[in-house]
Amino acid sequence: MFRATNLEAQFEAVDKTWSPRVIGQVNNQFLKVAKLKGEFVWHDHRAEDELFYVVKGDLVIELDDGTVALQAGEFYIVPTGVRHRPVAEDECWVLLVEPVTTQHTGDVDTPDTKSLAEQLRANR
Repeated sequence: MFRATNLEAQFEAVDKTWSPRVIGQVNNQFLKVAKLKGEFVWHDHRAEDELFYVVKGDLVIELDDGTVALQAGEFYIVPTGVRHRPVAEDECWVLLVEPVTTQHTGDVDTPDTKSLAEQLRANR
């Protein structure tokens, strides 16, 4: 009944970049794992903050007015409504913490956009 979740095993199960997987829920927040590599799309989340915690690798979060560089063990919270673009030169493992209402790419629809159903299905 009570089981711990191995974070590394959750990342190992991710086989595509930019495809977050829901691995848990704390109240109205989802915990998601994602592997990132390359440049993602510029987007924002009009009603939610989004926390990026780097587990492995390096991540740059580009913002309209600057950049935030993160290394393993560091996190950054993108505030509500702030346009951003995650960029990872090499593969980067990220734990995301965001409200259950957060759309993967905000109001921007791209071939990389994953629906919540896809993010939940990836965990089965």
